[in-house]
Amino acid sequence: MNNFTTQITTSNNSVSMENAAINKITKLNSQKEQLKKISEEFESLFISKMLETMDKTIERDEGSFGLGGGDYLKNFKTYFHMELGREMASNEHTSFGFAKEIYNKMEKYVKDSSKEEII
Repeated sequence: MNNFTTQITTSNNSVSMENAAINKITKLNSQKEQLKKISEEFESLFISKMLETMDKTIERDEGSFGLGGGDYLKNFKTYFHMELGREMASNEHTSFGFAKEIYNKMEKYVKDSSKEEII
């Protein structure tokens, strides 16, 4: 697979994973719960992109984990960065604090119990 096709495939996989996360969030009952989860998702995306960018700065002869390069590894690293970003964002000890800050700033605009109406 050429580089452009690999990028499209990786992007499509990332988008489908993000769509699944958004669909899961929209099913929550409370808007405040939705806001909390979407704030964490935003932070996790930021962390994931940061990790991906940092990973590109490392020179490798054999690729990550000594497995060589290739499309499989590129897709694996994408999932790895996304999951690591989610884990870091949802843990109070590793979070950058973006999610908490976004939630604190936005919660006054969200009703507690109703899903239909935003103030």
